[in-house]
Amino acid sequence: MSPPSRRLQTKPVITCLKTFLISYSLIFWFTGVILLAVGVWGKVSLEDYLHLDSENSTNAPYVLIGTGAIIVIFGLFGCFATCRGSPWMLKLYAMFLTLVFLAELVAGISGFIFRHEIKGVLQGIYTNALESYNQTDSRSMAVDKIQEKLHCCGLQNFTDWASRPYFEKNGIPPSCCKEGSACTTENLKDLEKAASVVYLEGCFLKVTKVMESNLGVIAGISFGIAFFQLIGMFLACCLSRYITNNQYEMV
Repeated sequence: MSPPSRRLQTKPVITCLKTFLISYSLIFWFTGVILLAVGVWGKVSLEDYLHLDSENSTNAPYVLIGTGAIIVIFGLFGCFATCRGSPWMLKLYAMFLTLVFLAELVAGISGFIFRHEIKGVLQGIYTNALESYNQTDSRSMAVDKIQEKLHCCGLQNFTDWASRPYFEKNGIPPSCCKEGSACTTENLKDLEKAASVVYLEGCFLKVTKVMESNLGVIAGISFGIAFFQLIGMFLACCLSRYITNNQYEMV
């Protein structure tokens, strides 16, 4: 048992640590909300592009959604553990922060690596999607959505469709048509006529730019919030140690 004088000296330190940790836990809870929102935004904004090739797509948005939802719950647990002044709860909280730190690093690294590898894999993925295009499967629908959303057509330009199996029977897909243009089957089967009714610019550069930008945002936010967890781990461990060593109990 520590002398009363020592306990009186330690009490302000513990109170200060608890104040900081409660404040941190509330901020931590808010970062969970941010991660959840960023994950959902990433999933929605990248959904069409991820459908082009499900085997090589990034899981970063899903990791962020799961991590964000769990952080919201454990952020509240951190506040409760701090108010109770329970050493084992604080240690559990610190352990959880460590796991969150690792999960966010994985999400950040995944987004960062995929962001810089995208040009190397996307051309092959998009080319395969054009080759197997039939307007009905998920990859074909992803191509249609990309062409409509980004106002583009084909890989490098609209003439890329001329060498695809779909063009022989159906011409250029209707998703390449400009808004308000008079697209007919006759126009879409003739490249010269199609040039006046479809988007001329290819999708490759536009898709690359969108995915690099979105994945860059996901990676940056993941890294930033991940290193923020180090503060919480330090505070939780310090408070748990002070309470244990000095047998301090919260009234």
